[in-house]
Amino acid sequence: MRQMTYSEAMAIGIQEALAEDERVVLMGAGFGGLRGDPAVWSPLRERFGDRITSPPIAELGYCGIAVGAALTGLRPIVAIGTGAFSFEAFPQIANEAPQAYYGTRGQVTCPVVFHMRAGIRGAGGLQHSIAPQAMYWNTPGLEICVPGSPADVRGLIKAAVRSDNPTIFIDHERLHPLVGEVDESSGGDIPLGVADVKREGSDVTIVATSIMVPRALEAAETLAGQGINAEVVDPRTLVPLDKEAILRSVARTGRVVVADETQKSCGVASEIAATIAEEGFESLRAPIKRVAIPDVPIPYHQAEEDYITPTARHIVEAAQAVCR
Repeated sequence: MRQMTYSEAMAIGIQEALAEDERVVLMGAGFGGLRGDPAVWSPLRERFGDRITSPPIAELGYCGIAVGAALTGLRPIVAIGTGAFSFEAFPQIANEAPQAYYGTRGQVTCPVVFHMRAGIRGAGGLQHSIAPQAMYWNTPGLEICVPGSPADVRGLIKAAVRSDNPTIFIDHERLHPLVGEVDESSGGDIPLGVADVKREGSDVTIVATSIMVPRALEAAETLAGQGINAEVVDPRTLVPLDKEAILRSVARTGRVVVADETQKSCGVASEIAATIAEEGFESLRAPIKRVAIPDVPIPYHQAEEDYITPTARHIVEAAQAVCR
C-alpha cells in the first residue's frame, strides 16, 4: 500500500488502461484540472503522446468524433473539463452515445468515457461549479462513476474504459489533492455497481458520494465522540447502483442520511432516498434526511458559496436529528 493523491491515482489508472489495450485513446489530457499536479500528469504524454489528440474548444464536435470512434472499435476517454462544458455536447452524450446498443438491438456498442470535473470548487461561479450527475442519471444507457477516494478513482477509470457502455466519469475538483492508500501490488480493479462500506457502524447509515465521502468520514469521527456509531456507504457508481448494499446497511441501522453535492430537488440524494423509502421502508426507524445543495445557482462570493456547500457539519446535524 502506498499513500498517493487522488490525481496521482487517476493518472496511474489511465496509464494502466492505455497500456492494457491499444484501442484506448485520449481526446485531451486535462484530467487533473485546477488542482492537478503537472508532475503527475506529464508521464501520460511522455508514454502515450501518440494516442492523445488535443481537440479545439468545440465540445459538440469532439464528443461526436469520440462517439464515432467508439462505434467503430476504439475506446476513447474524452477530457471535457468543467462539467458544465458537457452541456455544449449534450446532443452527442445524451442523444447519440446511449442509444447505440439499444437502438441496434445489441449489434453496436459505444465504449466511450466522458470525463468531467465538477462541483463547488471555490470561486467557480455560476457556470463552473455545476455537478451534472443527476441530469445524466436521467438518461438511460449511460453508466455513471463518482469515485470518492484515490483507490476508487484508479480502479473505476479502468472499469469504465473496459465497459461496452458509454460512461460519465465525474471527479470533484476538491478531491484531487486528497491523499489515500492505494495497493500498487494489485491491479486495483473495481467492478462497476459495487458499493464500498468505508466505515462500519450500527446507529445510522450515511450514504455518501464523491466529495461527500471524505466529509462523511469526518462527520462519522465527530459523531463517534458523541456516542453515535455511523456507517458510511459509498455507492461509487450511480449507474449501476448497488441498491442491495445500501439496503443491507439500512436494515442494520434503521436510520439514514444521504449526502451528495448536487441540488436537493431531483438530485442524487433525492433518488437514493426515494429508493430506500420504496424498497427499505420497513427497516426505517426515523425519516430519511438529505444533505445536499439548496435549489439555487452556485454563487461566486466565498461567503455565499460556503453557506450553500454541504459539509461534514451538515451531515453531523442530520445524523443527530435522525438518532434523537
